Amino acid sequence: MEQARFIPPNPLVLPQALEAWASYLAAEDEAPVLQVAIAHAQFEIMHPFKDGNGRIGRMLIPLLLYQRRTLSRPMFYLSEYLETHRDQYYDGLLAITDNGNWQGWIEFFLNAIILQADANLIKVKQILELYDKLKLRFIGATHSQFAVPSLDAFFMRPILNATDFSRLAGIENRVTANGILSQIKQDKLIIRIRESSGRTPAVFALPDLINIAEGRTVMG
Repeated sequence: MEQARFIPPNPLVLPQALEAWASYLAAEDEAPVLQVAIAHAQFEIMHPFKDGNGRIGRMLIPLLLYQRRTLSRPMFYLSEYLETHRDQYYDGLLAITDNGNWQGWIEFFLNAIILQADANLIKVKQILELYDKLKLRFIGATHSQFAVPSLDAFFMRPILNATDFSRLAGIENRVTANGILSQIKQDKLIIRIRESSGRTPAVFALPDLINIAEGRTVMG
């Protein structure tokens, strides 16, 4: 306890704190992004669970923005920015509990939203460009009516097994599906990350899409 950088509130006051937090979330008289900034910090400071508070708190960000109709879908993830600025993130939360510095926290959070949105927009453009490029290559590799559906399957799920590939691509014939997988793998458009074993199907991945989504090379 003496060496801990942060100590959550006494569990005895947690139910009352959670109730006040829920009431704040139900209000709609605050600007949505400002409300989310405050709600996220309050959740992390309350630290209501033994484990997973960080993950849950980050998941709440797109869910709350979606609830306030700021997002058309709950798909804005701030984790990338918060992970790369972890020290500033924790310092900002501690400054609230130590000094009541909400201004500094809100400025950090809003700046994070802006920069992550810019980064996400760049990724979207890269993904669209990748799709257009791979569309021609999938057609050239397979010469099949299932070329584009096969590409779409990997864009829906960049890591998938052979069974799911057949279903997502709409290929009922297993031999045809396996043939297409073999062709696009041979042209190095996808990679196999797990061999088939008995009834367990092989697993394939589209590395170019995964690397764009991760913002770094994680798969060759």
